[in-house]
Amino acid sequence: MQLAHGTIVAVADGETFTLYRAAGTEAAPHLTAIGSPGVGRDDISSGGRHHRSAANPDDAQLVEDGHAGAVASVLNKMALENDFASLVVIAPPKMLGELRKHWHKALTAKLTAEIGKEMAHAPVADIAALIAKHE
Repeated sequence: MQLAHGTIVAVADGETFTLYRAAGTEAAPHLTAIGSPGVGRDDISSGGRHHRSAANPDDAQLVEDGHAGAVASVLNKMALENDFASLVVIAPPKMLGELRKHWHKALTAKLTAEIGKEMAHAPVADIAALIAKHE
């Protein structure tokens, strides 16, 4: 996949969230870290659709789902404020499913790709290589 100059790449997992901006050319993009938006406890929802049960035996899933909601909230705000023209999101498949529940229409209109893979602690070169292979 080629990345347009200025595309935002959001990489997240159940605990972390980092943003990158694509620089360079579409054929040879260079990802530059632009920060890790603070997703504090006040931003994390309860993950209210999940309840503790035999199917969900611990509270860890509630925390991860709340984090996903907070990540979506930050990205939605950025989309509504026109902070980017295109967005690529990389997150584990389960988290992507939770993120999709929270996407605003303005964000989905700018969403170029969703890649279901755990890359939150990967080097930026590996993230760029993953995007390059994605179709």
